[in-house]
Amino acid sequence: MKNTSSFARLWSYLKVYKFAVAFAIFLKILSVVMSVVEPFVLGLAITELTNNLLDMAKGVAGAQINVSYVGWVMILYFVRAIIYEIGSYYSNYFMTNAVQATIRDLRDELSHKINRIPVSYFDKHQFGDLLGRFTSDVEAVSSALQQSFLQVINAVFTLILVIVMVLVLNLQLGIIVVISIPITYLSARFIVKKSQPYFKQQADVLGAMNGFVQENLTGFNILKLYVREESSQEDFRQITQKLQKVGFKASFISGLMMPVLNVISDLTYLLLALLGGLQVIAGRLTVGNMQAFVQYVWQINQPIQNLTQLAGQLQSAKSSLDRIFQVLDEADEVNDETEKLDQDLTGQVSFKDVDFQYVADKPLIRNFNLEVKPGEMVAIVGPTGAGKTTLINLLMRFYDVTKGAITVDGHDIRQLSRQDYRKQFGMVLQDAWLYEGTIKENLRFGNLQATDEEIVEAAKAANVDHFIRTLPGGYNMEMNQESSNISLGQKQLLTIARALLANPKILILDEATSSVDTRLELLIQKAMKTLMQGRTSFVIAHRLSTIQEADKILVLKDGQIIEQGNHESLLVDKGFYYDLYQSQFSKKEEEV
Repeated sequence: MKNTSSFARLWSYLKVYKFAVAFAIFLKILSVVMSVVEPFVLGLAITELTNNLLDMAKGVAGAQINVSYVGWVMILYFVRAIIYEIGSYYSNYFMTNAVQATIRDLRDELSHKINRIPVSYFDKHQFGDLLGRFTSDVEAVSSALQQSFLQVINAVFTLILVIVMVLVLNLQLGIIVVISIPITYLSARFIVKKSQPYFKQQADVLGAMNGFVQENLTGFNILKLYVREESSQEDFRQITQKLQKVGFKASFISGLMMPVLNVISDLTYLLLALLGGLQVIAGRLTVGNMQAFVQYVWQINQPIQNLTQLAGQLQSAKSSLDRIFQVLDEADEVNDETEKLDQDLTGQVSFKDVDFQYVADKPLIRNFNLEVKPGEMVAIVGPTGAGKTTLINLLMRFYDVTKGAITVDGHDIRQLSRQDYRKQFGMVLQDAWLYEGTIKENLRFGNLQATDEEIVEAAKAANVDHFIRTLPGGYNMEMNQESSNISLGQKQLLTIARALLANPKILILDEATSSVDTRLELLIQKAMKTLMQGRTSFVIAHRLSTIQEADKILVLKDGQIIEQGNHESLLVDKGFYYDLYQSQFSKKEEEV
């Protein structure tokens, strides 16, 4: 559907509620009809009263006000008003329900899409920009759909019916009105076409600004620490200046619509007043019909003005729709697996002649080979950019290898169901992730079928049960959104308990004992040993003191294993690992 217009695609969501939409449109058209007949009904009364008064002024025998006729016209006018109000109210009621349901479906599809797109998408896009597509862009579409849709229906049908009425009342004057319509339309279309690119740029810059603000708020303490407030403010000023420029151009150009349309409207009205007055004097047009015609001239300009005003809202909504559909059009993770795991893995892992590159012609990992037996602990060390995290991303199938293969228990992981395969993994990351909910719900995240007793046993094994019981509410204590009501070390203990409860066969550990006090570090190390028993473990380490018991230590540099062995053998070799170890050891001595 990539080549389909944004609004046509939006209709595919809205048409699910086509009966509510159709009824809303019917009621809106009914209210438009009642609105359009208003000048004609008033014209009947005015013509009758004018004729009666003229007859009385001329002294015509028996001349008087036709109260009965005028009374029935007023009753008709009152009934028309009631039907108009009912139609307007309930058309909005049904349309609002349909729109809100449509927006809910759109949000749901966005949410499902996020769970299907590859991790590489998040590496290329700012979180704040993506958040803006979920929130402000969806709200812009909701507002436009709810407010603009029925207004467009109202304007279009008012335009059609008023054209019919003016042509019926007076063909000559009606033709003048009809001629003015394409002039007004073409003028408005020209202005819309010129302003559209700036509205698109405005939406994009707003997304970039959302991303910038989100990043700076997340790292606010770091900004303060490194005294980068002025630099951050300057970067933000540049973004706002760009937003100001494109916003000014979009508003200025679209703001030309009303002055241009008013000039066309005034010229048309002047010509009609002159010709219409002459026809009334000549007796070819009644006073009531002239009054109705004047009202119709105003009514015919109003929908054109409304449509041009709505054009700005629709431009903004289209830009937001384009950004939403950009996400929905992203390719899903490739589902080329042909095997399903009928049983749990043992944890035997092999990297065979693996090459990988994020960007074409810029290889990061070349000819990488590794054999890991079930239950072994593999530590990965190396400088920043050596490929440590990339190896884990490949192992988890967040990315697929460019060349070669990764096998687990002899299965090429590209042929395995991602869902079944990833269930075999547990993760304890440096930035422990916990969501807003109770501690019990967070621990059960990796195993939704776990009983309360199993949760407690996992917490005890992770040395965190005692701490949990000291909290207000214990296992039922609510975590806040940022999990800031517990310390970093306590978060790591909770994630270890969560991993134990999931009972994975392969573990991914990313420096899980950093930035905590000595007592908590000992508790975490003890919990880690419990967690790693009988499980294949990959540890991304920055402090070499935490991996001395590893079965294999891989020393990476520029995507290559430059050294491999256990702690003792690597020290004996006195290579790159030896230099790293001596560097960290000497720093500790200096601190002491």
